[in-house]
Amino acid sequence: MIHFVGVEKYFDSDVGRKVILRPTDMTIPTHLRVGVLGRNGAGKSTLLRMISGVEKPNAGKVIRRGKISWPLGLAGGLHNELTGMENIYFLVRLYDADLERVVDYVQEFSELGSYLKMPVRVYSSGMRAKLLFGLSLAIDFDCYLIDELVGVGDRFFREKSQKAFADRASRSGLLFVSHNEKTVRDYCDYALVLCNGYLVPFENIDEGIDFYLRFG
Repeated sequence: MIHFVGVEKYFDSDVGRKVILRPTDMTIPTHLRVGVLGRNGAGKSTLLRMISGVEKPNAGKVIRRGKISWPLGLAGGLHNELTGMENIYFLVRLYDADLERVVDYVQEFSELGSYLKMPVRVYSSGMRAKLLFGLSLAIDFDCYLIDELVGVGDRFFREKSQKAFADRASRSGLLFVSHNEKTVRDYCDYALVLCNGYLVPFENIDEGIDFYLRFG
């Protein structure tokens, strides 16, 4: 489970305060496939960063129970001065995973070849996404945090990624943020709608999507 205890998030700027999340107490199940819907700029990625622990709320706390992934799809997550392989070694140690199995999987899945021996700073954004996506699938998590569905590489790699993603989603929990209601309907069975700083839960995915289309 992911527990929000009085969690509040906002940003102050010269033009005023942007409220991402008003004070919220909520429990989000991590064994289900949960879709978080919200318009562009609503704060979905910020919400995901708070859940992962990458970003702190202004008030309250997020309590995580279980093995939860880093936010797949967000920039960052890799050390630029380390090689791709060194980043793999680091994350394997961090998450106490099987080194040989993870290395074999990422080498085959990412299709990065000799680039895995080069510093990540020379990677394109697509290459970084391939490495992170492969790593996230190679390490078993109870719940995967996804910021939009990954669609990098050519058509064949995208098809492979989507197939692998669907397979993992069928046997692990999922917290998937998107502004695309069709994708959420395809992959999720529980909805949260982020609207005007409120996080509104729906056990029925169609009711959540209907609310999002009318008020999101």
